[in-house]
Amino acid sequence: MVKVMMYGCNGYMGHVICNLIKDMENVTVAAGIDPCPGDQKDFPVFASLDECNVDVDVIIDFSAAVAVDGVLDYAAAKKIPLVECTTGLSEEQLAHLEAASKQTAILRSANMSLGVNTLLEMVKTAAKILGEAGFDIDIVEKHHRRKLDAPSGTALAFADSINEAADGKYNYVFDRSERRMQRPQDEIGISAVRGGTIVGEHEIIFAGTDEVIEFKHTAYSRAVFGKGAVEAAVYLADKPAGLYDMKDVISAK
Repeated sequence: MVKVMMYGCNGYMGHVICNLIKDMENVTVAAGIDPCPGDQKDFPVFASLDECNVDVDVIIDFSAAVAVDGVLDYAAAKKIPLVECTTGLSEEQLAHLEAASKQTAILRSANMSLGVNTLLEMVKTAAKILGEAGFDIDIVEKHHRRKLDAPSGTALAFADSINEAADGKYNYVFDRSERRMQRPQDEIGISAVRGGTIVGEHEIIFAGTDEVIEFKHTAYSRAVFGKGAVEAAVYLADKPAGLYDMKDVISAK
C-alpha cells in the first residue's frame, strides 16, 4: 500500500485526486496539507508541513507556485519522493527542484496526462519527417479564463519536444502583430486562448504545401491529470533520488 501526502488537498485538484484514490486498492491518502480550511476528510489534514506527524511514502503537490520551494525543502530533508504537479515555476524554482532531486526522487512534468505525454513523443517523430520536408509548425492552446500563465507549460513542452527532434533550430514566436514580413522557416508560433471553463486543449499544426497535418489533445475534465499524478506517485514511491518525468511512468507500463 502506497501512502500519499496530498499537498493542497482542499483545492480543486486535491479533491479530484483524493476521490480517485478512494477507489484504488494499492494506494491511500495518509495525510493532507492545506492552509485553507475545507470539508471533513477521512484522513488527517494539517495547515502546514511542519505540523504533519504522519509517515508517508510519497508527496503529491498540486498547489501553487508560491508554495513549491517549501515543499521541495521538506521532501529533500525528509527524503520523501515528490510528484510535483504545480505549473508556472520560475527558472530559480526549476533549479531548486533539480538540486532537491539529488536528495530524493522527484517527478515533474509539464502535464500529468498520459495522453499528452504519449502525444509528445508522437509529434517528435512527426517533426523529424515533416520539419525536414519544410512544413511550418504552429501550436494553439486553450484554457479556462482563470489560468494565470500563458502560454501553457504543455504548449512549451510540445515546442521543446519538436525542437529536440530538430536539433534546436526553431525559435519560438508568441506574437506576430508587430511584424510585416513573411514567416521565417525556423520558427514555431505559439498562441494562447483563455476563456470560459475550457479544461485544456492543445493543437499542433504541421502546415505544408497543399496539405495540413494536425495533432490534438482535449481534456474534458481535470481527472485525466489526477489519474496521471496518482500513477506517477505509485511509480515513484520506491525510486532512488533523481529527476523523473512522465515518460518514465509510461515506459514502465
